[in-house]
Amino acid sequence: MAETLRHVEDMVDNSPAVDVHETFHLYQELLAELKAKIDARFELQRDPSTLELESYGQYPDGPGGSLAAYSGPEVDWMVHSWLGNPSASFANLHLTVWLGPQVKVPHLGLALLVWPEGWFYLDSVPRVNLISDGAYYDSYYAPLDADWLAHRADPEFEYFVSRAGFIRASLSPTAYCYSFGRSARNLDIVRKLTHEHVDRWLRWVDEAPPVPEHERAALAETDLRMRRNIAERDPANVMGVRFFGQETTDKLVRGLWGGDRKSARP
Repeated sequence: MAETLRHVEDMVDNSPAVDVHETFHLYQELLAELKAKIDARFELQRDPSTLELESYGQYPDGPGGSLAAYSGPEVDWMVHSWLGNPSASFANLHLTVWLGPQVKVPHLGLALLVWPEGWFYLDSVPRVNLISDGAYYDSYYAPLDADWLAHRADPEFEYFVSRAGFIRASLSPTAYCYSFGRSARNLDIVRKLTHEHVDRWLRWVDEAPPVPEHERAALAETDLRMRRNIAERDPANVMGVRFFGQETTDKLVRGLWGGDRKSARP
C-alpha cells in the first residue's frame, strides 16, 4: 500500500522528458468509449462558450489542448478535455459529468494523467454530507468498499495523496487516485475500472428517485459551488499557467466549472 505525496509539477520536472503519445492516444480512446456511453443515455448540447477552446496552444509542435463542455435536461455540465505536451512527458485528460438537480446521484469524476508514469482518478462525487446521511452512503459507497480495498492492496498502484488539503477533502471514501507504471497490465486495469464505474453510474441514474421540486434549487447551487471550488483550487492548474499563461488558464478553469456558459442550467 505505497503512497505518493508530491506536487504534479515536481513529478513532471523530476522525470525524464519522453514521448508519451502511445499512452496519450490510449487515454483518448478510453475516454471516447466512455463518453459514447454517456452520450447514448443523455440529451446533450455543446455549450457555445467552449467552441473557441476546441483546440488551443501549439500542439503537435508544443503544448496544447482541447476543452468541450455540454449540458442538457438532465446534465448541468459535462467536460471532455485534455491539456499537455505529450511529446515531452505530460498529458492530463478529463471526463466529468455534473448532473442536474432532478436526482441526487453522485456526480461522475474521471481524470487520466501521464507525467510520464501513469495516474488516474475515478470517483463518485457526493451530493450530500455522508456523515449526516447514512442512507446515501449505504446506497452509493458501501457496496464499493470491498473492491476499493482490494485495489488498495495492489502493489503496482501507489495511492496518490494530494498535498492540497482541500483536494483531499473533495474525495469520497471510495475514490481511486493512483500513480502506476504504464504496463499493459496496469492500463488494462484502469480501463476495466473506468468502464465498470461508468456502467454502474448510469444504472444509478436510471434507478434514482426524483428529487422533490422544492429541494432542487438549493441542490443546484451547492453543486455549482462544489464544481467551481474544485476547478479553481486544483493544484494542477499550475501546469496550465506554465504552458499557456494566466489569462488562458483562467479561461480554461472557467470552462471546467461553467463560468462563461451560454446554455441554461437544467
